[in-house]
Amino acid sequence: MAGAAALAVAVGGSIVAALPASAAAGCRVNYAISASWPGGFGANVTITNIGDALSSWTLVWSFASGQTITQAWNATVTQSGAQVTAKNVSYNGSLATNASTSFGFNGAWTSSNPVPTSFTLNGTACTGSVSTTAAPATTTRAPATTTRPPATTRPPTTTTRAPVTTTRPPTTTGGTGVPSDAVWVASGQWDTYQSNGWTVYNNIWGSGAGSQTAWARSPQNWGVIANHPMTSGVKSYPHTVNGSYNRAISSFNSLTSTFNVSVPGSGNYATSYDIWANNWAYEVMLWVNYNGAVGPIAESYDANGAVPNFRNVSVGGHTWNVYRGNNGANAVFSFLRTSNTNSGTVDIRAINNWLRTQGWWGDVTLGEVQFGFEISGTNGSAAFTDNSYSISSS
Repeated sequence: MAGAAALAVAVGGSIVAALPASAAAGCRVNYAISASWPGGFGANVTITNIGDALSSWTLVWSFASGQTITQAWNATVTQSGAQVTAKNVSYNGSLATNASTSFGFNGAWTSSNPVPTSFTLNGTACTGSVSTTAAPATTTRAPATTTRPPATTRPPTTTTRAPVTTTRPPTTTGGTGVPSDAVWVASGQWDTYQSNGWTVYNNIWGSGAGSQTAWARSPQNWGVIANHPMTSGVKSYPHTVNGSYNRAISSFNSLTSTFNVSVPGSGNYATSYDIWANNWAYEVMLWVNYNGAVGPIAESYDANGAVPNFRNVSVGGHTWNVYRGNNGANAVFSFLRTSNTNSGTVDIRAINNWLRTQGWWGDVTLGEVQFGFEISGTNGSAAFTDNSYSISSS
């Protein structure tokens, strides 16, 4: 650990070892449940290093009551029995003295979901105090001082986008924004509407969410009235889906979808397809419009946010900037349209095959193809409407 060098001094023409310097180790952990639902939960973990600077970190704890990690971000998280090990990713390994870093995860639980009571960081118990370990003496001359590596923080992942043109939703009732002829209206966190094999999900899943009411005339014509604070993090992903394909992508002769939406002119959100493969191991996001402080997961970041792996890729009937990343539980491939649109047709099969040509995945098994609105914040109450939607395959 930095700062642990011993100082050798000359005495009477010879070199002898002075008393060794010491390496300070200490840490503090804040573990907070950010969301909870039947059988599942989300958590945020913040590590504060109160010892000497670190160039990498590993946090370990044990669950007490059968909890399991299902998805993580900003850390590589593994689990063996009750023990969980979280390691830094490329952009958040360096922790200066008194610096903090955070990661999050989703998990499952059975009978209860208690908060872990103890953590270790690089083998040191996180008690909020500092312990000192003597470094070994040396008989060679060493510098009296050391240079600690600078603390690094993840560059901002957000970008500011031009507003998307708004189309007003159809006739509404009572000033609520809900159409008077809606056949379903619900405001519960996990409320769903099912019809003819389709499901519309209200799906309020993120930390710090506000209120959201979903409505539907049909699974192809639905919407939400959302009022979420303009804080960081995704609050909800209301969406529609027509079951799961469970087919290898090579078995498709065609897979196309059309959409027509109305979205607000302000706020932080994206209208996106969320496509899953190999039992949730791969996620493909197609952002057809996006606004405000939102950005994709990527392999690298600069002062402007996420850096694309490919720019101006024309595939599937649109032109995209393409990003590859990993949220700790699955690979994420994000296609961000280079200009916003509220309607169009997407050749999803062509996009899937493009990913194969890049070697980013193989002949994977396609699962669900979801379509909806990923909402991080709204300027007051805001309406998101899926005016029409279809998907077909052969």
